[in-house]
Amino acid sequence: MKIAVAGASGRAGSEITKELSRRGHTVTAIARNPEKIAQLADVTAVKGDVLDQAGLTKLWAGHDVAVSSIHFLASDPHKLIAAARDSKVGRYLVVGGAGSLEVAPGVKLVTTPGFPAQYKAEAEKGSAFLDLLRQEKDLNWTFISPSALFVEGERTGKFRLGTDQLLADANGKSWITFADYAIALADEIERPAHPRARFTVGY
Repeated sequence: MKIAVAGASGRAGSEITKELSRRGHTVTAIARNPEKIAQLADVTAVKGDVLDQAGLTKLWAGHDVAVSSIHFLASDPHKLIAAARDSKVGRYLVVGGAGSLEVAPGVKLVTTPGFPAQYKAEAEKGSAFLDLLRQEKDLNWTFISPSALFVEGERTGKFRLGTDQLLADANGKSWITFADYAIALADEIERPAHPRARFTVGY
């Protein structure tokens, strides 16, 4: 498939780009500084600005799938959603956040007392992005939330999927590596299971 990845030089975006290349997809890797994107098979690095709606629409046009791997505070969800819709991509996948996941019925992680203050604004904007997607009538979107800790680490291929509830391992730790998250995202592209929905991945 032809897949465009916005934010391809970031920690999650670079692993997603690597995973898609590994699987033989043709990838347009978009970043403000394309020279930071690793040289990989079937990957074309291009310069793009996620705040430039018209420019992003052109970059995404002609692709089967568009992926947003961008910090919420560094982007405008209205522009991203409009670009995905106007580009007429078949699917739009968003690297989400954990803050909007529930830790109890109706209780989002971001609202709990122990949530780190420095990540609150980012998490709240990510939650607002998901709310906007849920109002979309035409766009075929999927929002993929990592677990609470989204970290560097090995690619194991062993993880669990959930829906709107925060996942945690047997020790109560909620985490996922960028590499394993990338596997879950690539699996969703190849075998769509969550159209117009959010799901989460963790150990």
